[in-house]
Amino acid sequence: MATSPLPSSLLTTVLVFSCIIFFIFPAITESQQTGITRHYQFDIQMTNVTRLCETKSIVTVNGQFPGPKIVAREGDRVVVRVVNHASHNITLHWHGVRQLQSAWYDGPAYITQCPIQKGHTYVYNFTIVGQRGTLWWHAHISWLRATVYGPIVILPKLGVPYPFVKPYKEVPIIFGEWWKPDTEAVISQALQTGGGPNVSDAYTINGLPGPLYNCSAKDTFKLKVKPGKTYLLRIINAALNDELFFSIANHSLTIVEVDAVYVKPFSTKTLLITPGQTTNVLLTTQAQYPGANFFMEARPYVSGQATFDNSTVAGILEYENPKSFSSSSFNKNLPLYKPTLPALNDTSFATNFTKKLRSLANVNYPANVPQGVDRQFFFTVGLGANPCPQNETCQGPNGTKFSASVNNVSFILPTTALLQSHFSGKSRGVYRSNFPIMPLMPFNYTGTPPNNTFVTNGTEVLVVPFNTSVELVMQDTSIIGAESHPLHIHGFNFFVIGQGFGNYNPVKDPAGFNLVDPVERNTVGVPAGGWVAIRFLADNPGVWFMHCHLEVHTSWGLRMAWLVLDGNLPNQKLPPPPSDLPKC
Repeated sequence: MATSPLPSSLLTTVLVFSCIIFFIFPAITESQQTGITRHYQFDIQMTNVTRLCETKSIVTVNGQFPGPKIVAREGDRVVVRVVNHASHNITLHWHGVRQLQSAWYDGPAYITQCPIQKGHTYVYNFTIVGQRGTLWWHAHISWLRATVYGPIVILPKLGVPYPFVKPYKEVPIIFGEWWKPDTEAVISQALQTGGGPNVSDAYTINGLPGPLYNCSAKDTFKLKVKPGKTYLLRIINAALNDELFFSIANHSLTIVEVDAVYVKPFSTKTLLITPGQTTNVLLTTQAQYPGANFFMEARPYVSGQATFDNSTVAGILEYENPKSFSSSSFNKNLPLYKPTLPALNDTSFATNFTKKLRSLANVNYPANVPQGVDRQFFFTVGLGANPCPQNETCQGPNGTKFSASVNNVSFILPTTALLQSHFSGKSRGVYRSNFPIMPLMPFNYTGTPPNNTFVTNGTEVLVVPFNTSVELVMQDTSIIGAESHPLHIHGFNFFVIGQGFGNYNPVKDPAGFNLVDPVERNTVGVPAGGWVAIRFLADNPGVWFMHCHLEVHTSWGLRMAWLVLDGNLPNQKLPPPPSDLPKC
């Protein structure tokens, strides 16, 4: 029997509703095994934002500060269409995403792409392979990431549980910094004078400075919870220049993941997180209504001698009263408890905390630590100086200009993207492939600094064949002053197999390497006056940025690039660039 056709108006309604369902819930159209494609629209625009009783125009995504959350499952493809409406050139980096065979979408300006200019569009297109947890995205040009950042939540594949208790609710907690002046002017002035940049005026939690700053009580993040529940806090340090301690008064936190890799759970009152790092923690609330509120605070860990923002950001943990019959079951007029944070320079706490981090290393989540090593590298990382130009007055050490380097090479950004130059075979005049594999002039790295503190300047990359097993020791130096450096490598996770203080001893120290369950991450703090050893497999062809995630040190040149060559098989080669790749 024939069916009656739908009325045209009803048919139109059905089609429109179907389109809405498709874009909101793309999973219904794709296989659960291969993942789905998730589309996002990011409009880069100027937005007026008021903090600390002052309003300024900042660069944002979609007018939001912090920016929108990206949610995907392991195995999903993420497509982000970025349209730049602002006067600033922009790029976006998907921090911690492996970008397997998708180096063109990694994002650092002049490394994998030229910036997206005003009025132009670039579509980032990558697949989440073998990762689940919390990562984040941010601008990767100059200091624009001060306001252009947001979380990336990678859920496990459908049907795959967390290796810990299922949380009642998941909440992103993003630390940032807020400057009253324009941050582009701050770093521009610092580079011109050669001195240190002005420090931030406040730290923020989810964009809000909180009640401990003047004229900021209304801009306070509040986490409202129920008694006897477990919450998963997805913590991200998006601050530009400060490692941070974090604690919630009268509550313990259980660390379950760092940098989107599960770890052996352990409980702590306080955690340490460097810029660039993420940490997932379980917060189990008190079983009974406590009749009190609790500050959740973050303040800096300071390992160097530079000026820093010596302030504290606070949010408030508020309990719902299950016995309250009022329209609002949260009572603001209760006792408010403060946590006890470590001293600003508590390196002992920092060291003990990082040593507790161990990979889960079980059948489902193995720690695939390279047991053999093909290439060994030794990098010094630290501060230095450049001479002051003639007839100028500079504000760096002894009238010089501040600089920073890896193996005494202060990296100069090219004017053409390295990846494009490499792929096209036109590297001449853009970069040189002679980055030193060890310091050219060894010295007592953590002892009395040498008389000559000047760095060399250049655009040099380190070339390694595909699938090379790499061991890298990064050594802090006391030139200008020892301090911790959170080093981030694009395109790879690595295993932190050892760390210590003083000068690395290549004869004695390897005996203490952990090759069984070392923590796996993408950003690691090189201890102040010490060293850290990592291993990774160079299984991702492309050009990959490595830099300190203290933005001031990156600006001064503490950065370099790895060039991983193609392998022999088709899936081991860098594909051609996309047609919309921005041009310089």
